[in-house]
Amino acid sequence: MIGALLALVLTTGPSGLGAHGEDLLVREKPEVKLSGFFRVRGDLLHNLDLDRGTTPSGLPLFAVPLSDPLGQSLAVADMRLRTDLAIYAPFAAAAVKVRADLIDDLVLGSTPALSPGTGNAPTPAASPGQLPASLFRIKRAYGEVLTPIGYFAAGRMGNQWGLGMLSNGGDCLDCNLGDAADRLAFVTALAGHLWAVAYDFSAVGPTPLRKDGQRALVLDNAVDVKSVTFAWMNVRDDVSRRRRTRAGKLTLEYGAFVSHRWQDFDAPESYLPVSTVRPLAPASVMRRGYRALAADAWLRLTAPSFRVELEGAMLFAESEQASLLPGVLLRDKVQSAQFGAALETQLGANDARFVGGLNAGYASGDPAPGFGAFPRGATPAATGELDGAQVNVPRDNRVDNFRFHPDYRVDRILWAELVGTVTDALYVRPWGRLRLLDFSSTQLNLKSAATVSRTIFAPSTPNNDAALGMELWAALTWESKDGFDVLAEYAVLFPFGAFNNPTQGLTATPAQLGRVRLAWKF
Repeated sequence: MIGALLALVLTTGPSGLGAHGEDLLVREKPEVKLSGFFRVRGDLLHNLDLDRGTTPSGLPLFAVPLSDPLGQSLAVADMRLRTDLAIYAPFAAAAVKVRADLIDDLVLGSTPALSPGTGNAPTPAASPGQLPASLFRIKRAYGEVLTPIGYFAAGRMGNQWGLGMLSNGGDCLDCNLGDAADRLAFVTALAGHLWAVAYDFSAVGPTPLRKDGQRALVLDNAVDVKSVTFAWMNVRDDVSRRRRTRAGKLTLEYGAFVSHRWQDFDAPESYLPVSTVRPLAPASVMRRGYRALAADAWLRLTAPSFRVELEGAMLFAESEQASLLPGVLLRDKVQSAQFGAALETQLGANDARFVGGLNAGYASGDPAPGFGAFPRGATPAATGELDGAQVNVPRDNRVDNFRFHPDYRVDRILWAELVGTVTDALYVRPWGRLRLLDFSSTQLNLKSAATVSRTIFAPSTPNNDAALGMELWAALTWESKDGFDVLAEYAVLFPFGAFNNPTQGLTATPAQLGRVRLAWKF
């Protein structure tokens, strides 16, 4: 059983239900392994407000220079030091793993201290908009063990699945977020497949301290948000896939999961800002009746000369009572039905001088104004706004826009910067990669892509037009097997009618982005 599990585990990503346990071997003495990366990157953003004036709220689509609202360019640089620590126990297939970002997207120069004779020196002091936690964040901490009946893990662990369209562990060099789950997970091998079950502590509260002032107490388990996931997979590790590819064989991998999440009651007074703070009481608890179901299927076909990978997801949810005010009840339920899919293809072998492919994606939409990518509060957006809540009870009780994970990026400007993630859209992305130089330990590659995007519901856009834009992207990458990588990329977005502003008589103009990234991997 252990051998079969080791042979099957991995390959839906570096973290998640299908990606734990491959390194659990019985060792004669304790072992410690440290890996990670340090990255420094700088962005130059030009005209990301598209010169199309303001939305009905009086704000531009993107930030503009504070001292010159007519200015065009913003520059920013940040850095991250990521460490992944694995501590392996002796005489057992067990380990404790920790991910700590010692510096997490800290903006260079955002925390200066100036004292006589020392100049400007970054310090851990906080400044507005820059939290002290950005200097040290524990992202994951969990234990895992391989037993004769399967693999077991407990703690806060990464949550990656398939392409990362829905659940993304944020493991890539340019990722910014990443999902983590407080989870109990069990995976076993049966009939040539992996079968997994997981229970997630998705949210609890309120959590007052106990008498010792150290430990917390969950005040009412009825208000907890709980999740249960079942997954079924047939996957191979990277070594096995490469070996089959060299032998000229096709490799078919696939997996699916179903997840159920629920919350019976809620105590919104414990987390919402209130004018008068009062002790929590039974009157603070209200019926929520929240139920959600997510299903996702993933497939990858790998051959010596091509790769096709596809992921599709469905999400259904309802809340019997969406009100946040105890004693103020809504008559109707709030419901949701969301659908998303992503396709990635590659023509040509990985080691070929030139490879290319066609990627595409779909995210269901909602006819309410604004994209609903990251709405602030429950206030519905006015027509012409870029974002806003997609529900407006009692007139509109549905939220149907599917949102890609922000770390699954298909461009650099439109979805990555202006909207924040892919939602309410259909996109097509042809791409290519040309190897310019190839040394024993280093490669110089030229990569390029064009992303054409269109919204599903035209009222979601600022100009009630479904045509969003076309973005062209090119990058030079210096990739070293010794661990030092350099990336220089440029993107230009040509906005279409969706971003014009007929009210102010303005036509959207192209936006540009330049980025340089240095990375040291260890």
